[in-house]
Amino acid sequence: MRFTTVLNALVGCEQAVPEDVRFEVDAQVIVVAVRPRSRARRRCGICGSRCPGFDAGAGRRRWRHLDAAGLKLYLEADAPRVTCRRHGVVVAAVPWARHDAGHTRDFDQQVAWMATECSKAATAQLMRTAWRTVGAIITRHQADADAGIDRLAGLRRVGIDEISYRRGQKYMTVVVDHDSRRVVWMADGHGKDVLRSFFDVLGADRAHGLTHISADGAEWIADVVAERAPNAVRAMDPFHVVAWATEALDEERRSAWNRARREAADPELARRLKHSRHALWKNPEDLTPRQQVKLAWIATNDPRLHRAYLLKEGLRTIYRIAAEEGVQAAVKALDRWLSWAARCRLPAFTDLARKIKRHYEAILHAIIEKLSNGLIESTNTKTRLIIRRGFGFRSAEAVIALVMLCLGGNRPTLPRRQLA
Repeated sequence: MRFTTVLNALVGCEQAVPEDVRFEVDAQVIVVAVRPRSRARRRCGICGSRCPGFDAGAGRRRWRHLDAAGLKLYLEADAPRVTCRRHGVVVAAVPWARHDAGHTRDFDQQVAWMATECSKAATAQLMRTAWRTVGAIITRHQADADAGIDRLAGLRRVGIDEISYRRGQKYMTVVVDHDSRRVVWMADGHGKDVLRSFFDVLGADRAHGLTHISADGAEWIADVVAERAPNAVRAMDPFHVVAWATEALDEERRSAWNRARREAADPELARRLKHSRHALWKNPEDLTPRQQVKLAWIATNDPRLHRAYLLKEGLRTIYRIAAEEGVQAAVKALDRWLSWAARCRLPAFTDLARKIKRHYEAILHAIIEKLSNGLIESTNTKTRLIIRRGFGFRSAEAVIALVMLCLGGNRPTLPRRQLA
């Protein structure tokens, strides 16, 4: 086998011609001198168009490549400059690396693959690079992967939510396609301005093509959706509706406990009410025998609190009715529940009834279309796992890039390997 064949396999780039190889004893690194093939020379490093030469640049430079035989390997080549009509004087492109990068494409791809499979610290240690460099490579690789993909093409049904990714009220806005089940857009921050930036990227024509949007009860989402996607049906996530009822129930439980402390002669009554949270929160089918006894005791000793529990369960049952008896039965059950909550004389549930009336259309659409934010909540759980596995990120850009690599449908593979 010819030595040049070995060098070609080591470099792994068809557009690169190996010229020489040497071992630097002091640095314990392998350096392979290469040059681009003629058809890859004198091209703009940004747009790739063929350009006239300008000068020799700053001389020869190196790019970190995949290790060989346990040693660091670098590709070394001239770095001339060219004159581009669009971008002016720039360093000429090289086929083995991205513009303005100190690593080869194969190195970036392997780092990106490892970052999706293990922690950021382990990736940095195995690839023998800086911890921050891993985040920069992920961002660079994701930007390059997104260059030829329009993730927002053909969107019809999307889910919108926010997720906390760092302490100190640091949030990201997430948009997921219900049909492909992929993350299609993420941005640092939350609120009307951030969500409007999504619709700016989407464009007015494609925004009018959206048919369904699922979300929680956040007013900023509802306002922007009504403003920028008037043809879309907004569906209120059932999980958050039931969560509202649970919060109202817990408010009534605390009120009952405070009344018992002030008014009851028996301190045991207040103590037992204090420790009734789990019996009230859990679904009836999941109660333990001890919790069932506790619930029966509440029904006997505090009918007001028990009425709040029945209201919570009544609202949850509406979604089960929709699955078992159909949409019409669920709509009638929701109207009856609103009438009951409006005259229940429980302030927390009276306020909840008014809140549900404000979101009545969105709640109905969720029941009719059988649409929820379950997929988005699952995506948020996976995102938190990705952040935890990475042991933290210093920038939202690195988090977004890694999440898009893992959940955006463009997961990286190991370089120079074909999937089985």
